[in-house]
Amino acid sequence: MSRIGKMPVTIPKEVKVELFNNRVKVTGEKGTLEEIIHPSIQVKIDEDKIYVSRPSESKFHKSLHGLSRSLIDNMVKGVSSGFEKVLEIRGVGYRAAIEGNKMIIQVGYSHPIKVDPPKGIEFEVEKQKIIKIKGINKKLVGETAAKIRALRKPEPYKGKGIRYIDEVVRRKVGKTGAKELG
Repeated sequence: MSRIGKMPVTIPKEVKVELFNNRVKVTGEKGTLEEIIHPSIQVKIDEDKIYVSRPSESKFHKSLHGLSRSLIDNMVKGVSSGFEKVLEIRGVGYRAAIEGNKMIIQVGYSHPIKVDPPKGIEFEVEKQKIIKIKGINKKLVGETAAKIRALRKPEPYKGKGIRYIDEVVRRKVGKTGAKELG
């Protein structure tokens, strides 16, 4: 049996979970999330736990088993505590600011880039260099962070660009350093 799939999902007291056929709806203090689970996967609620099971040992059902459990667990965590990704901007003159609900990013292009937050996502900027992306949907938070990082990926020579706060960028030696070595 799947290691992840067989673990039950614990439902906190402030979270309400509803099942309609193959649709799971999770409501908490931060909001509501809904997900359609594959019809062959069975989801049961017993007291304060959610159990996910599969009909057979086929590779297809095994893959859906862990996925379904993880999706439900992420929804429960999202509506109770939420998710956050932190990005860091490095480079001379590179900065970000919040204007209304939009974020304005200046990362070395001839024009500033305006980023609209998707529905359910909130931006926060600290000291013009740290961007926090918050929301209840883990997938949407990750996608938004990846799109912002893609505006100016960190380059390997000087390390300038937008990176995740815990990301390590391997630095390369430039041309002058290569001549000295050879």
